[in-house]
Amino acid sequence: MQGIFRLRQMIVAIALALAPAPAFAIDEALLPRNLSPWGMFLGADIVVKTVMVGLAIASLVTWTVWLAKSVELRRKGALALQRTRALEGNIKLAEAAQRAGDAHDAVAQLIQSCAREAELSGGVLDDGLQERVALRLERVEAAMSRQIARGTGVLATIGATAPFVGLFGTVWGIMNSFIGISESHTTSLAVVAPGIAEALLATALGLVAAIPAVVIYNQLVRGIANYRALLGDASAQLMLLVSRQRDHRDFRMARAAE
Repeated sequence: MQGIFRLRQMIVAIALALAPAPAFAIDEALLPRNLSPWGMFLGADIVVKTVMVGLAIASLVTWTVWLAKSVELRRKGALALQRTRALEGNIKLAEAAQRAGDAHDAVAQLIQSCAREAELSGGVLDDGLQERVALRLERVEAAMSRQIARGTGVLATIGATAPFVGLFGTVWGIMNSFIGISESHTTSLAVVAPGIAEALLATALGLVAAIPAVVIYNQLVRGIANYRALLGDASAQLMLLVSRQRDHRDFRMARAAE
């Protein structure tokens, strides 16, 4: 009996030695060595790579627009405030136009447009002139508002579409994971993990591109609204200036002489 027991132990030992390696050992061999973001990017499918590169470019565009528009708003806002304050003093339209010269900033163009209309009206300041000046100022304000808002639309587009682009990369990565499971006929973590990791990385990049775009867009919208308010103040000051000159005695005498 003891001999039979020893023989049985030997057979079991030989069977264990000849048995295939356990699944977890295969998993460790198949698992990717580099699971860093850059390593996952290099190991991703071409479609997922394209999604990631596109989202990275969108994020770069977002910060570029933020820097450019912030500098532009600060510079133009300070100049508009300076010229608007200059109109609050005891100044005439011709003097304001002379100070503005050939400048191309928004308030200078408002002043030039107002002076041009007064010149075309032959110096006659009446209700008709005020209406024509108001129309000119409204058109210039609209043009300057469109000019200062250029580039902000792309932020709204990025903020609205980047999460869905990242979701597309996520879906594609999960599809690849299921395809790998089907082809390998196993549910091993080594087959599933890389695709899931790539999918989650695409989602993360989509959020990284979208969240700053939305925040920066809202910030720029507030800055543009403040800039438009400054243009509205400048237009109001010009209308007051025209009204004061119209009520001035010299203009009343000039009209009487005519």
